[in-house]
Amino acid sequence: MCLSIPSKITKIDKETNIATVDTMGVEREASLDLIDQEVQIGDYVLIHIGFAMNKIDEEDALESLKIYREIIDKMEEEDRLAAIAESDNCPSRA
Repeated sequence: MCLSIPSKITKIDKETNIATVDTMGVEREASLDLIDQEVQIGDYVLIHIGFAMNKIDEEDALESLKIYREIIDKMEEEDRLAAIAESDNCPSRA
């Protein structure tokens, strides 16, 4: 299964047709060669294997990002609780 996280275009190099995008705080480059819509800085796109595939509505992108953040936060909380439970079960060393 492949999940595509909405990425915001922050820069476009017209010569190479490469966009710099921000994906939840991580910057990366994506080719615009396969996208069939006009995009500009500030637009959100879905990326697959380094290619922008679709432009998406900002409202939908922000809602998706909110859900991804909630999932990540939940996973981090579960990891934190598991680590605490594991440390509680270990005998202390003197």
